[in-house]
Amino acid sequence: MTKARLLWVGRQAGWVVLGIFVYFRVRNLTEGSRAAAVDHAHDIMRLERSLGFAVEEELQALVAPSATLRTLGNWIYIWGHWPVIVVVMVWLAWRHRREFLRLRDGMLISGAVGMVVFATYPVAPPRLADGFMIDTVTEHSQAYRVLQPPIFTNQYAAMPSLHAGWDLLVGIAVFTAASTTILRVVGAAMPVLMTLAVVATANHYVLDVVAGVALVLAAHAGALLLERRRAARQPVVRGT
Repeated sequence: MTKARLLWVGRQAGWVVLGIFVYFRVRNLTEGSRAAAVDHAHDIMRLERSLGFAVEEELQALVAPSATLRTLGNWIYIWGHWPVIVVVMVWLAWRHRREFLRLRDGMLISGAVGMVVFATYPVAPPRLADGFMIDTVTEHSQAYRVLQPPIFTNQYAAMPSLHAGWDLLVGIAVFTAASTTILRVVGAAMPVLMTLAVVATANHYVLDVVAGVALVLAAHAGALLLERRRAARQPVVRGT
């Protein structure tokens, strides 16, 4: 059983790594023009102001002056995303196969849609479009460029926020698979903390987060549909 499980986990790891590589490479190669990205960012800012929730500057003003809060926001943004995704996926693949497949499918679906949006509607993040906000991650941390080298980045892929969206998918998976209250609290807190971090660090607008959440929830519904189809294809074992 252990050998078969290792083989299955190894195959899944290979597919996930391939998917991540394709996602980041395509995202980098389809980076849009700065002018279009900034124009789209200004459109988002105007829409947020008309809706009454343009709170990016206010949130950063609360966080940036405090070295502790600034560092906490940077750490959540950097270490609370890909490192957490990798750890959770390994845990789920080994212990909770159904939740792993659901998370994998949700990320693949939302990632594919996200790549199309990034290529067709580039959006500059607040740190590149709003002269009043600072890039706290780049100015105060080097870890992000180690985890995600420039060759895999797209400066104008702010909309939708998959940083917040994928942390929501991971949080749902952790909450669903958890057998302890502590893990359920962690799963519930993850997307909330990431939402605050991506806005406070000037990496996303609130509307980017809203779009990211809507996208991953739709992708999660698609993953549940695929799960039901897999279950329907499994042979029924009858007693003798």
